[in-house]
Amino acid sequence: MNDQIVELAGGRPRTFGRRKVTPRACVADGKRHLRAFLAEVLEDLGFVTTECASAEELQTVLTRELPDLILLGIAADGIEPGTFLQTLVREAFDGKVLAVGARESIIVRAVQQVGEEYGLAMLPPLTTPFAAETLRERVAMLLPEEPAPSPAVHVGEALHAGWLELWYQPKIDARTLIRNGAEALVRIRHPTWGVVPPAYFIPEAHDPHLRDLSDFVIGRAVQDWHYLLEHQSPVDLSINLPASYLKEPQAVRDLCRRVPTHPAFGGLTIEIDSEEAIRDLDHLAEVAREVRLHNIGLSIDNLGANWPSLMDRDRLPFIKLKADRHFVTGSGNDRLKRTVCRHIVELAQGYGACAIAEGVESRADLVAANELGFDFVQGFLFGKPMPLKKFARSTLTKTVME
Repeated sequence: MNDQIVELAGGRPRTFGRRKVTPRACVADGKRHLRAFLAEVLEDLGFVTTECASAEELQTVLTRELPDLILLGIAADGIEPGTFLQTLVREAFDGKVLAVGARESIIVRAVQQVGEEYGLAMLPPLTTPFAAETLRERVAMLLPEEPAPSPAVHVGEALHAGWLELWYQPKIDARTLIRNGAEALVRIRHPTWGVVPPAYFIPEAHDPHLRDLSDFVIGRAVQDWHYLLEHQSPVDLSINLPASYLKEPQAVRDLCRRVPTHPAFGGLTIEIDSEEAIRDLDHLAEVAREVRLHNIGLSIDNLGANWPSLMDRDRLPFIKLKADRHFVTGSGNDRLKRTVCRHIVELAQGYGACAIAEGVESRADLVAANELGFDFVQGFLFGKPMPLKKFARSTLTKTVME
């Protein structure tokens, strides 16, 4: 192996040094559960992660992702670390390499020595078991010292380049505290800026790319639903669409045609911002009648002080009303917020809809949501939005109080 590494050195231009605002890491390990665990720890530290189980997969990651860190899992019955080192040298990888293995492992020491001899930037090895803070200390030089800037990203470019993806945040039954669906939230995984939230790329209503973005969200959500069905129990999904999208008859027909016909499909919820929904109530009532035949329901998102606009109607076309996070977070100690939330719950109950509290970030928020009578809760207390594969691995079968 050593002679081959010598021959490979200096093959391709170095790529490390093209610093990202969000650092990137690749977890290389032959065991899927270990890859998942290590990737999750790195994501909590602020990394964008990828995983690979073979040298071929690693070569693809090095070319496409330009990672700053390779976390190399080493076990006696795991991957062959020499093959991975060969790949790193051949691709002129100039990032950091962190070997992870058992304490006093001869293999870990050998990998460390060979890597250093042939110019790889080997960090001090990480021995198992380890604490998250120990890992943070090892990779501290890769974490940005200042907050990442917030760039405006053109959604048309992101669509063309394939940077868009959906992240998922669980929705929780307020009484049983069991996961009961998830909301899909669009993100851009930008090659320079890392993960970009929607506030920096959602186009204006008149932008022609808004239709393309909506089509992407629908198509990817359906695709992800099938992935979740395969890797865990089926999940009822919610997606966000602008009211303007539902004004196009062909778009509504396409939406109905694209939903899964699988018997396990429990339904799709379309969340519409409250300001848009209130302006187009009559039209949305017509849309709701059409799409409900295809197991699709409409929901109002970000409902707050504008709740009186929904009063005194014979019926509402919405199956769910979601309280704006600004009125949910801290509602346990704020009389005005509790008042708004209580009216939203009463409004939902009066129209036979479910009430959802978004922005539950503390146990006090959860207690308040239960006292107010919300049916479902959502927020950082139960989990942040997460990439598809991480969401598929997550389980929320225990109560928060445990």
